[in-house]
Amino acid sequence: MRAHALWSDSEPREPGWVRTLAGVEWIFLLFGLAALDLYIWNNASSMVYESYEDWAFDQDVRGLEPSPLRFALDELRVLVSREHRRSGTQALAPVKSGPGPRPKAMDTGPRARSGVIGRLEIPNLHLVAIVEEGADAGTLRRAVGHIPGTALPGWRGNVGLAGHRDTFFRALREIQVNDSIELKTQNGTYRYRVNWMRIVGPRDVQVLRPSTAASLTLVTCYPFYYVGSAPKRFVVRAGLEPGVPSNSPSQLTQ
Repeated sequence: MRAHALWSDSEPREPGWVRTLAGVEWIFLLFGLAALDLYIWNNASSMVYESYEDWAFDQDVRGLEPSPLRFALDELRVLVSREHRRSGTQALAPVKSGPGPRPKAMDTGPRARSGVIGRLEIPNLHLVAIVEEGADAGTLRRAVGHIPGTALPGWRGNVGLAGHRDTFFRALREIQVNDSIELKTQNGTYRYRVNWMRIVGPRDVQVLRPSTAASLTLVTCYPFYYVGSAPKRFVVRAGLEPGVPSNSPSQLTQ
């Protein structure tokens, strides 16, 4: 009987805490995969949105009606042309994907489409970003935001723009005095020259106060590599260069 009992005994079971630990590991794994999936989705959607808004802004400037279908067709044509160039064959001729130029209404202003004001470009930093109205979290996640209450491009005063330090305004850490900044709108391109950079506290809003001269203020969090909510703000002030775009209304004289 004793031999039979010894033979029939199974291997010792794992302690309960081992099974519990394994379950906790699975929970953390699933949580990590879900967080990774959310991160990839947020970044991918932001990239697609930025690409579409950049393309749509060019269409607006050219007097064409932007649409998601035309955007998809244009992107497909670019991919096909790139593949043909890579294979050494002649690229296909562009296919008309929509109606021709449409007449523009009289001075619809920079808010004519989806709150898009224009496009910010800093050539020395290779920075290009769409500018939208608003500085809320949703806007800053997909674009540079125009701070409500500050002047609009082309109007006398201080144009305030905000952006995240880890996305669109990451390159500002390399900006220098006298760097050129361009703000392109449907009314024309406004060129600014950097006057100074400053680090201020999060509640120092004096840098956004109205000014008598046409100026541009860029604001982002600081330090750039700080983990968590950054305690300070990095401010760039630029002055408008002489000369108003020929197709721009004369707001600067008002």
